[in-house]
Amino acid sequence: MRVLYFAWVRERIGTGEEDLGPLPGIATVGALLAALAARGPRHAEALADRKAIRVAVNQDFATDETPVAPGDEVAIFPPVTGG
Repeated sequence: MRVLYFAWVRERIGTGEEDLGPLPGIATVGALLAALAARGPRHAEALADRKAIRVAVNQDFATDETPVAPGDEVAIFPPVTGG
């Protein structure tokens, strides 16, 4: 699974992307975010306020219940506003 981080999420975590190996027991976006937050203090800080981030799986907006699988691309980013 490839996880991409954008904007201030990337800055807080310290990287723009991570390629993750098999994640046993991780089947949804919510479970993935919880597992990522447990990786360390930088991840925990960046993912602490779930209302301040959005997630897309394979370029489609996702909710906590959206399934994830090996080979998926998961993007994590702040809400975007137009103008």
